[in-house]
Amino acid sequence: MRGSVQFRLAGALAAAACALGAAPAAAAGSYSPYNESPAAALARYVRALASDPKDFDSLIGAGKAALALGDAQAAAGFFARADEVNPRSPLPQAGMGAVSVANGDPQGALPYFTRAQQLGASIASFACDRGLAYDLLGQQAHAQADYRLALSSRDADEARRRLALSLAIGGDRTTALQTLAPLSAKGDPEVARIRAFVLALTGDSAAALRAINAAMPGSGGNVAPFLQRLPSLSAGQRAAAVNLGIFPDSASTAYAYAAPVPAPRSASVSSDRLSGIDALLRGNPPAAQVAAAPQPVAPQQVQVSYARPPVPQPAARAAAVQPKVWLQLASGQNVDDLASRFQRLKRKNPDLFDGIKPYLARSADRARLLIGPFRGGSDADIFADDLKTVGVDAFRFTNSQTDRIAPLATE
Repeated sequence: MRGSVQFRLAGALAAAACALGAAPAAAAGSYSPYNESPAAALARYVRALASDPKDFDSLIGAGKAALALGDAQAAAGFFARADEVNPRSPLPQAGMGAVSVANGDPQGALPYFTRAQQLGASIASFACDRGLAYDLLGQQAHAQADYRLALSSRDADEARRRLALSLAIGGDRTTALQTLAPLSAKGDPEVARIRAFVLALTGDSAAALRAINAAMPGSGGNVAPFLQRLPSLSAGQRAAAVNLGIFPDSASTAYAYAAPVPAPRSASVSSDRLSGIDALLRGNPPAAQVAAAPQPVAPQQVQVSYARPPVPQPAARAAAVQPKVWLQLASGQNVDDLASRFQRLKRKNPDLFDGIKPYLARSADRARLLIGPFRGGSDADIFADDLKTVGVDAFRFTNSQTDRIAPLATE
């Protein structure tokens, strides 16, 4: 993509993407071993660097956190400093490769990944980002192979999202939706966005618009031209559009413009703080710079309207429970038959049912084979649609307080 004219999507598309839980280019959760947001991680690492500006782990962590927040320039600065501290580590090289990918420069990214491998990094550790580089180059087979490698890494969820998009770019809607199914089952808030893009990429812009309007009523009309034009782009352009929000120039494109749109949920590291950390790293900084560097980054707090609370865990034993949303797969009087039914479904569709546990709801007249619970009706409907792609009929069921819900033993 180097040398090509590219445009960031206009504000309406950015708002719709935000409502659908749009993610930054970096893999969520890859920036820190702590259970914290990228903004909190970045602030923590910057505080650590104030005490020790050559703390290699904090430099790498800050780079990953900045990248997760969409601030590729700041990430590049942290990774460059980390490389100065330890030039024999593969981590700064892999980080710079991820920065190049986030900037839409896949050709420039590949040498960084090659160098990281030469320095001892496993391919799986950077496969999620190298896969996106291959996608941007239009090499979907290579991209998908890398994403599958990354399914066993810390970037597994992001690799699964990117794999689904890559499969859709190649026209394989069924496998793309099946790939998303495990994320749907656990209530990943980004599934709605990815699923809408999968539908649009495979030519069903009407269904994609319905998905967007369900998440953000009335917004579909603003992004309809983008969704309708997606299938006509080259494979690399489609990958850039749905993964990075980069759309090619067109004389008839009235809904894009040259000024970059600020990334949703982003926080940036100001240039004076970066220069302060630079001075700290190189020794003997002026007092003003020392004071500026350790301040925690104050991220912009953007409320994502589609975000929902974590999936509630089902009760460990049968009991009266509060109403929750489930999907019913079957019903009957014979519990053993229901258990066998679930086992057959799982054997036939192992990827679709990966990580999904069956539950039994007992009421006065029957027993129901359920999966869930889901965060809400829209999540349940999305997964029901995914089940339909493999011929499994399911419908939404909300238990009453008198229903007894318990895990169903299938072994």
